[in-house]
Amino acid sequence: MATTAKSGYCNGSDMLLYVGGKAVGSCTSHTSTFNSETKERAVKPVASAGMSSGLWKKKGVVGLSYAISAEGLVFYDETECGFKSLFALWKAGKSVEIKCMERDNSDKPYLAGKCVITSLERTDPAQDDSTYSISLDNDGEPEVLDETAITENVTE
Repeated sequence: MATTAKSGYCNGSDMLLYVGGKAVGSCTSHTSTFNSETKERAVKPVASAGMSSGLWKKKGVVGLSYAISAEGLVFYDETECGFKSLFALWKAGKSVEIKCMERDNSDKPYLAGKCVITSLERTDPAQDDSTYSISLDNDGEPEVLDETAITENVTE
């Protein structure tokens, strides 16, 4: 088997979000946001520094977090983790297991951990598809946070 590196642009359909052990069903998109909580420090510059050097503040990272949001279509015959399953997970009021990975690489996620469902919304417009959206925030440190799993090599 030959190993070749992926090239070109990443197709968003190749990226999957799992919640509670199943892929998010009929998902139209998902977003992973990685946040840094910072603290500003304004200190007096050393005596030999110019007057304007005291205008520049320094920042330090004092906390890290991530958030995930996803949107999908409500599908009556859903076999993955659709609105009904997400609703049951939200109703339980407990953390859920999440994984973000490239398709065909479920054994090597780039992000895995626990999240709380902070919101779950369903929209049912007249004469149009019913949709849902979900927002999740991390619950503690992720079990996996691995940038090398984002662009895996493919075995042919």
